[in-house]
Amino acid sequence: METTGITFYYNWEVDLMVWLQTHLGPIGTRIISFFSTFGEPIIFVMIIGLFYWGIDKKYGKYMAANVFSVCLLGSMIKNIALRRRPYFDHKSISCLRPAEKGDIYDIALQGFSFPSLHSANSINIFTLTARYIKNNKILKFICLLLPFLVGISRPVVGVHYPTDVIVGWILGLLVMFLIDLLLKKVKDISWIFVIVLIMGLPGFFFCKSTDFYTSYGLLTGSVLGFLFEKKYINFQPAKSYLYAMIRVILGGAIFAGCAALLKLPFPKELLESTSTASFLIRAFRYAITAFVIMGVYPLCFNKGKIDL
Repeated sequence: METTGITFYYNWEVDLMVWLQTHLGPIGTRIISFFSTFGEPIIFVMIIGLFYWGIDKKYGKYMAANVFSVCLLGSMIKNIALRRRPYFDHKSISCLRPAEKGDIYDIALQGFSFPSLHSANSINIFTLTARYIKNNKILKFICLLLPFLVGISRPVVGVHYPTDVIVGWILGLLVMFLIDLLLKKVKDISWIFVIVLIMGLPGFFFCKSTDFYTSYGLLTGSVLGFLFEKKYINFQPAKSYLYAMIRVILGGAIFAGCAALLKLPFPKELLESTSTASFLIRAFRYAITAFVIMGVYPLCFNKGKIDL
């Protein structure tokens, strides 16, 4: 049976969103909308990659455990709350930045509203980045400001209620706190991945949106890639920020290319459907992609005349 979702909201949320979209105007809305970019998955992959491939491999794994756990647990909460996105039920609210390309009213494609994973992921990874930065106060301030701007942008573009954003911020910080707590008991970060994957297993029985299967695939592929790299490669950090950025750029290209390539064996109609087979294929595709960039791609490092 197709899931249609549940509508619940406070009147002040709708009034605030309508006021924001009306008074900011096209230019103001476009500017605010831009900050949603910093809550997109590609940004998190690039930041995790910068640390894992270039700066501090151990901290990169720690970041991946945080962000992918937020994605997985947050998507499970979405599929329990089943809150419809604001523009589904309020014609006065425009959808200015859909979660996915395609039908903006396809719930399985666009996902549910509560909580905001853009807000949860941004406060998680940018807080972790700020914690790593020691002396650059300006960069640290930017890292702490960005999650606020990402959160504000989500009601402005019409895809989240303000309460989605607030709970998203809480979720991002809570996951960070819980992982820090677990690491005091479990020293190997790989076990954190295993624990979260076990916690996510019930999601296969009730999750009907693509974000859960994407997250489970990324988490699975990452831990397998980390274990493969540790046993067979054990690469060293980049010798300079230039080489670190080269690793990130190449890694991002491989991520995008691999994600696109793995779509080719399957019919477009199947991939765009909301069938169980489509969801499982999605999890498999992202698991392979994560394994390649986290485990196989580092084989390129320290090869040839240029130390990547």
